This record gives sequence, structure tokens and C-alpha cells, in this order.
Amino acid sequence: MTNVTDIHVLAEQWQSLRQQEPKMRIRDAALRLGASEGELLATRLLDGESGGGRVVRLGGDFKRLLRDIELLGEVMALTRNNAMVHEKTGQYKGLTVNGNMGLALGVIDLRIFFSRFVYGFAVEEPLPGADGMRRSLQFFNGRGEAVHKIYLTEASDQEQYTQLLARFQSEDQTPGMVLEPLPETTPETAPETTPADLDVAALRQDWSALKDVHHFQALLKKYHLNRINAYEVIGEEYATELAPEVFVAALEAAQASGLSIMLFVGSEGVIQIHTGPISNLVRTGDWFNIMDKGFNLHAKTTLIDRAWLVRKPTVDGVVSSLELYDGDGNQLALMFGERKNGQPELEGWRLILENLQQHYALEQEGVA
Repeated sequence: MTNVTDIHVLAEQWQSLRQQEPKMRIRDAALRLGASEGELLATRLLDGESGGGRVVRLGGDFKRLLRDIELLGEVMALTRNNAMVHEKTGQYKGLTVNGNMGLALGVIDLRIFFSRFVYGFAVEEPLPGADGMRRSLQFFNGRGEAVHKIYLTEASDQEQYTQLLARFQSEDQTPGMVLEPLPETTPETAPETTPADLDVAALRQDWSALKDVHHFQALLKKYHLNRINAYEVIGEEYATELAPEVFVAALEAAQASGLSIMLFVGSEGVIQIHTGPISNLVRTGDWFNIMDKGFNLHAKTTLIDRAWLVRKPTVDGVVSSLELYDGDGNQLALMFGERKNGQPELEGWRLILENLQQHYALEQEGVA
């Protein structure tokens, strides 16, 4: 674990910062202090149980723990990255696990990568401006970065939460955490094939022969490409770069049409999906928000650096997506029209994208 002296110093720095700026979120505090979110929570293990809440280290089988979340009834699932916060309220239903992969297909729709669930904490903290405590289960990768959080609501089963905590509370409540080194690359930003080595004609042929959107990752792996590198060379039949402002325009078009969309936001450990129409859109400074019952999205639009309209052939016809990336090439969000396997793409979604392409397309350079 981290040196206890360092933990005490970090705890004091965070306490001081909270006193100066009580409304600051823990993620922002971690950035300010040059630490990770998980490290800050791990300092709270020094507190024990107090009127200001408590933090408990979780242990055991996180796969089993996530399956048991269904017992809590209604909860709010939160998955985020640097620019997108995706919040979905409902019940975890029938979570299945295959190796290190988890799948939930209910109202809370998740793809889970359990190898990234390294640390877990149960967090209880006073509700801002109200009586009572806010309870959550929070999971972090080996660098202390949040991969998924689960918040109890007023409708959650508090007794089941108490029992779950008793089952999964770690015997080790030592403050601190051992952090993994930062990776040199991520899957989205891995080194690409050099242009001289890339057979663009073969790539286009294989792309045109796709039968399922889930086969796309294998195509990228075959040619040693990340998504953006592939989009830059494939040509406008399959990928068109759009201005970053297109994301807000797409949300507004979906709202105006009442079209049911699918909105994917991922962390390193979870992809979280909303399916349905959207209605209440609110701009607050740099943030553009969906504030619907059961679903909230908070998008920091100033961090959207590139946007792509991408088309992939399938046995059900072409499937089109709007994809958003930050300045480091990390994927921030994916947007589709609602679709199930065996069904063609919604015509309304295709029309929205065609209109957006006319207004937001950028000129592509260097396409072979």
C-alpha cells in the first residue's frame, strides 16, 4: 500500500481543499492534487466511521458482487470518461459473466470488462443540503481511475445493501493503494500501420464484406489500425469527418424528431448504453446535458475534438454511427438509431445523419 505518511499528507491536502471549495467534485479534486480519485477515497479509510460518512474497502469476487446488485432493486449506474458522464436509473437484471466479460441487457445496459475492476469501495457521505446519507459502490482500475459507480436511490433496498456490504467488505482496511504504471498506449491510440505498409484497397474490400458491426474490431486488428487511422483512409463511402459541433446538433435533431436512439459511453472498464428517445436538453456553460427521467448525460463539448459519421455493412443493411473523440484519440461516445439484430437501420436516423453531413462535413485530405 501507499506509504502511510504520504496518505496522511494527501488526506490533509484533500480536507483543506474541501474546506476551501466544498462543492468541488472528487474527480476535480484529484486532478488539482495530482492524485487519482481512488487514492483520495483510500485516504478516507483513515477516518473510520464518523458523522461525515465512511469509506469501506471491498474485496472478494467483484463478478459475484455485480451479479448481486440486482438484489438492491432500483439504483443509478454511472459510467464516465473525460468528457461524458452517462447516468442510468433502473435495476441490474440478469447480469451474465463469461470469463472476464460481463453483460447486462435490462434498462441498465452494460458491457463490463472485469479485468479493469481492481479496487472497490463502499462510500457513504452526507447528502448535500439534506438529511441522510448517499450510499454508493465505486470501482477503479489499477491506476485509481473510476471505471463504474453504482448509487443507491430512495427506492433501493437498504437492508440488502447492508447484507451485500457484510459479504464483500475486505478484511484489509489499510489506507492507500498500490498503483499500476500508466500505459504507454491505449487500444484506441495504439501505434498504427504506416501508410506505406497499409493495403488500402484490401482494407476497403474487407470493410465492404462486413456482415456484423461486432466484426469491426477484428478488421482493425487485422490491419493494425485504430479507429481514427482507419477512418482517415477508408474514403467517404464509409467514413466522413464532421465538425465537433455535430454532436449537439444530432441530439437536438433526435429530440425534435422523437426518434429512439442508442447512446454509448465507455470508461476503461464499462460501456454503458441508453436506448430510447430523449427530450430535456439543457446547456450549462461548457456542458450540454440530457436531463430525462431515468437517464442523464453530461457532455463537456469543449473536449470533443473530432467527430465521424461511420457506415458499416451488415447482413441487415448498412449501420451508421456518429462517433466522438478527444484530442488524444480516445473515444468519448457512440450514437446510433435504435436497432436490434435482424432489423434494418431506422430510416429516420439515416435521414438525420444525411442532413448533418450536409451541414457539418469537413474536407478530407490524403484519402487514397
